[in-house]
Amino acid sequence: MAARPSPAHTAGTVLGVIWLLRHGDAEEGSGDDDSRRLTPKGERQGRSAGRALAALGVELDACISSPKVRAAEMARLACDPLELTVETADQLAGGDFDPLDLAVGREDVLLVGHEPDLSTAIARLTGAKVAMKKGGLAAIDDSQLLALLRPEHLERIAG
Repeated sequence: MAARPSPAHTAGTVLGVIWLLRHGDAEEGSGDDDSRRLTPKGERQGRSAGRALAALGVELDACISSPKVRAAEMARLACDPLELTVETADQLAGGDFDPLDLAVGREDVLLVGHEPDLSTAIARLTGAKVAMKKGGLAAIDDSQLLALLRPEHLERIAG
C-alpha cells in the first residue's frame, strides 16, 4: 500500500470533503462491461444516495464519474436532487486513481466509480481498510475517513 499523501501535497489543493460513491447494483455482464446498466435496485440506490446527500446538507462543487454506463447512471441519479451536472473522468473507469488530483482546486466533490478502486483510494488516503458495498458512500476530509455508509444507511437518511 502506498503511503498517505504528505500535508504538502494536500495543503491548498483540496478545499473540502471528497465523497466516494460506488455504483449501485448492475446487470450481470456477458458482453461489454462498459455498457452494463443499473438494475431497478441500483437506480433506487442512486436516488437514495442523492436524497441522503441533500438531507445531510452536502453542497457539492462537482460530481465526477467513471464513463462506464452503470457509474454514469448512478452519478446522474445521485446528483439530480443536488441540481449538479455530472462530469466524466477516464481515471475513474477502472484501476488506480488519485482522488486528490481529481478534486484539486474544488471544494466538496463526489467521485463515482468502482471497486476495488474506491477502497484502495480510501486506504491510500486514510490508512483505513474498507470494502465499499454497491451503492455505498464514503467521505474523506484531510486524510480522515469521516463516514462509511452502506446503501441501507443512505435509504434511512434519505427518508
